[in-house]
Amino acid sequence: MYRRTWVANDEAGKRFCAVAGFPLDAGAMVRQAPDSSVFLENSGGEVVARCSLWWRHTPGHEGHTVGFVGHYAVVDPAAAAPLFNVALERLAAQGCTLVIGPMDGNTWQRYRLLTERGDEPPFFLEPDNPDEWPGQFTAAGFTPLAQYYSALNTDLASGAARIEPLERKVATRGITVKSLHPERFEQEMKRVHALSVESFRDNFLYTPIDEVDFLAQYTPLRRYLRSDLILLAEQGDTLIGFIFAIPNLVQAQIGRPPDTAIIKTMAVHPGHAGIGLGSLLMARCEQAVLAAGFTRAIHALFHEANRSGRISGHTARVIRRYTLFGRLLGGGP
Repeated sequence: MYRRTWVANDEAGKRFCAVAGFPLDAGAMVRQAPDSSVFLENSGGEVVARCSLWWRHTPGHEGHTVGFVGHYAVVDPAAAAPLFNVALERLAAQGCTLVIGPMDGNTWQRYRLLTERGDEPPFFLEPDNPDEWPGQFTAAGFTPLAQYYSALNTDLASGAARIEPLERKVATRGITVKSLHPERFEQEMKRVHALSVESFRDNFLYTPIDEVDFLAQYTPLRRYLRSDLILLAEQGDTLIGFIFAIPNLVQAQIGRPPDTAIIKTMAVHPGHAGIGLGSLLMARCEQAVLAAGFTRAIHALFHEANRSGRISGHTARVIRRYTLFGRLLGGGP
């Protein structure tokens, strides 16, 4: 038997965030603003399972009223089923007909589970989870809703030949590509936010993010970023594309000189899609990674249907797969 507690005060919130092995930053939890959070504790008073729920401001999907399950952590496998029972009952009571998870409120935050680990070690900023967690979702009636992957390119030089013709093509439209100016980091990130909101609005389960929350999420990464690995595409003074890579600092943390960079995010304004700008940004970024002394690049966490993933797939092999799960509740279309 487990004791259930809905988070309704600071003390309960601290216990929710302090699950052994899976700490959650209290400030991040406040920003992610769940509609409800719950944890289960065993007879010894130890918190053994937790999750948060969202239903008020979630996007629709195929006519369904969507609820999210996030902040998921289970340290006692036997507690997974009763945790899901509580969560699904609450979401059904709120009128949800489709439950999606794990997702910490929206796709700007942590979401999906690692489901195929492969033989490459974890990389910097990669989400990880115990191998048992996907099975806990499927045991609760969830099935895969969306698939994602990370791919490794060990032949960075191969894309160099594509750069010149692509640059000539976009130059006819007055488009240039430059590196980020470090002294303009905050101003440039505000431009990146505005472009991201525009570029990603048709993405799967998209919800907008305001500038303050966007900067709060990315500013802590500033000390890890290299300006030569952040490329901005401009038409005049207007930002119309960007891509950024970051060194795989996990290698440094275990005493190995980093030989790998992670290509984390790319966006092109919808009005400039289909002209080769995404391919140019990817090729230029890989050459910047090579020039910086790295020999490998990981294209991280691409949706299987995403155009960026197709661009990265020319010379890269899949090293990891991730899954976002969904479960129907009663009613709905």
